[in-house]
Amino acid sequence: QVQLVESGGGLVQPGRSLRLSCAASGSIFSINAMRWYRQAPGKERELVARITSGGSTNYADSVKGRFTISRDNAKNTVYLQMDSLKPEETAVYYCNADLYHGLRRDYFWGQGTQVTVSS
Repeated sequence: QVQLVESGGGLVQPGRSLRLSCAASGSIFSINAMRWYRQAPGKERELVARITSGGSTNYADSVKGRFTISRDNAKNTVYLQMDSLKPEETAVYYCNADLYHGLRRDYFWGQGTQVTVSS
């Protein structure tokens, strides 16, 4: 049984920062790429950032220079530091992990954490 649990969401004023965490647990052999997605009301889920097992990162153009993805492989945890947040970034943020459990490779999703950017 593998679980991904996000935390760190909440209400924040425009221009402020928030740090999300996502911890993977269970019978995990290894984790490949980990990703953060977000889904705003009435919109499709979009990829925000990705980090490989070696630490290479990619970002959506809209968040480059403001968001930083990182991971702690010893803790099976991925983070998303979000700075200079904008109201239009209000969304549910989800983490996703491409991992091996036993001999199987699967993609797992967290339950999501709400981020609301509002004054």
